[in-house]
Amino acid sequence: MSANFLVYFKLIGSVIFWGGTWIAGRLLAEHLSPYSAAFMRFFLASFFMFMMVKKFTGHYPRLQKKQLGPVLFLGSTGVFLYNILFFTGLSTVEAGRASLIIAGTPTVMAVSSALFFKEKFTLAKISGFIISLTGVGTVIARGSPLDLIHQGLTTGDLCILGCVVSWAAYSLAGKKVVSVVSPLEAVAWSCFFGMLMLMPFAFYHGLITELAGANLVDWASIVYLAILGTGLGFSWYYEAIQAIGPSKAGIFINLVPVTAVLLGYLILDEKIGLSLAVGGAMVIGGVWITNRN
Repeated sequence: MSANFLVYFKLIGSVIFWGGTWIAGRLLAEHLSPYSAAFMRFFLASFFMFMMVKKFTGHYPRLQKKQLGPVLFLGSTGVFLYNILFFTGLSTVEAGRASLIIAGTPTVMAVSSALFFKEKFTLAKISGFIISLTGVGTVIARGSPLDLIHQGLTTGDLCILGCVVSWAAYSLAGKKVVSVVSPLEAVAWSCFFGMLMLMPFAFYHGLITELAGANLVDWASIVYLAILGTGLGFSWYYEAIQAIGPSKAGIFINLVPVTAVLLGYLILDEKIGLSLAVGGAMVIGGVWITNRN
């Protein structure tokens, strides 16, 4: 088996794992509170990520005092806040639909980079942003974006849109953090500190009682989210970045919502209507236009 084939095999595996997190999250949100589900995901993921850092670097994650603040911010945005919104949103929003809303995140990041980091903002990026935003509106409003003005957004929709903001903040802050902490260690520490932030809320909202009543599907979803969706997905993705570079590897992320929609259709029997297909195509197309060289 050639090295390149193995790299792309792992990249496709990461995409499938990440697409599957929406399905596992949807199943878990039916029985566990957002705090319990998120805490258990990152309790296991933290252990796995520390092992991965040891495997790739030869030592466990290290942290200097001056690095504490930046990784705490990553944990609070990309793990604590994101996952509370993630599981709360998935309690009412279909997995495939939610993943397509989230797919607009790279476009939001590109716009934010232009505003905060003075990155070049071309006409193509503006066009991509408008197309992607219209696509998100089409998905949320089920085919009629103008209806949002009259009907407003549901709580679930607002939570998923909150995921976009929190992940954009996590990613943009990560640009600075990875200059002083290695990417893999940054992920490991953000998982760990995010898990600590979630812990008191999880216990307050009945973690022990909920886990005692969890069924086999719930536990399988937790293990999937922690090991495959977080640990292995991130590790394989970083391997690919090292082998073929971030630009080529990053393109595959656009396939995550496609995978989520297909898995939602196959596993959860979620319908793929015209508005979902058209809106999703606009979101992914807008992301590609915004981020292409």
